[in-house]
Amino acid sequence: MKSATLSAIIRGRDNIESAIHTDGWRGYNGLVDLGFKKHFRVFHGENESSKGDGRHVNGIESFWGYAKHQLVKFKGIPKDKFVFYLKETEFRFNNRGHDLYQFLLKDFRDNPL
Repeated sequence: MKSATLSAIIRGRDNIESAIHTDGWRGYNGLVDLGFKKHFRVFHGENESSKGDGRHVNGIESFWGYAKHQLVKFKGIPKDKFVFYLKETEFRFNNRGHDLYQFLLKDFRDNPL
């Protein structure tokens, strides 16, 4: 992905007051120019995994690694359905320590349709 493409996506999705946490990829250099004053970086190339104040990008990197592993199984996803596949992956990621059958059964009992 090119920096200009990424900047256009971020500009259309994030509030200018949002805090953005990224790794050191140079494609993120233009975020400050777009007006994002709260841009925090972690430079993995300098053996940095987090800042001393707890800022890191490990959570999102972990999610995308999980998502790629899950979604590759489908060998292609229709563009108009991608968000649904991604939301299911998000649910599974956030509840990966639970028995999903028991979790959903309880949820459906507590919140019937």
